[in-house]
Amino acid sequence: MDKPPFVSLQSVAVPLDRRNVDTDQIIPARFLRKPRAAGMAPYLFHDLRFDSQGALRTDFILNDAAYEGCCILVALENFGSGSSREAAVYALWDYGIRVVIAPSFGDIFYSNSLKNGLLPIVLPMAKVQALLELLKAHSKASLRVSLDQQTVTDPSGTSHPFEICPFQKVLLTSGQDELGYTVALQPRIEAFEKARASAQPWL
Repeated sequence: MDKPPFVSLQSVAVPLDRRNVDTDQIIPARFLRKPRAAGMAPYLFHDLRFDSQGALRTDFILNDAAYEGCCILVALENFGSGSSREAAVYALWDYGIRVVIAPSFGDIFYSNSLKNGLLPIVLPMAKVQALLELLKAHSKASLRVSLDQQTVTDPSGTSHPFEICPFQKVLLTSGQDELGYTVALQPRIEAFEKARASAQPWL
């Protein structure tokens, strides 16, 4: 499914100072049968956001009004580990998260993110820890992410470069998935087939 093109984003960033945030924390398994069309935002970090009575936990960062409407999440290592549930990405996306920054990710979560328009950014541990400290010290602080330049710029103006697969960058900046990218090439594919049939009719 195609998504809006991602070129750059500036947003308040949430300092989720946790490591080993697995997919069951991102969306508990009991919500996986909920219909995708209805949206999965209510289930994001459900057991961290709500107590057993359904009341908001005041000690969880996403329940702080300062981070309402945030689009960037900064966490510690091994984010998205655990089971391969794609719904973890759906829940983040439906909540409004477009970028997750961490020192490392679960491999399948990383792949699922890219396939669904969410940008996972790997930065060195020291840089992520510095970002977390800065964000915790200044609530409502924002980060600027430029996919074109492949940089994350913090409130001090310091830019931190990141790497991404060139093909995945093309897909994100064009808003296409792999199927959409292939379909867009159809005229070129047909022209090639026509030229080959003319030049090599025996094939």
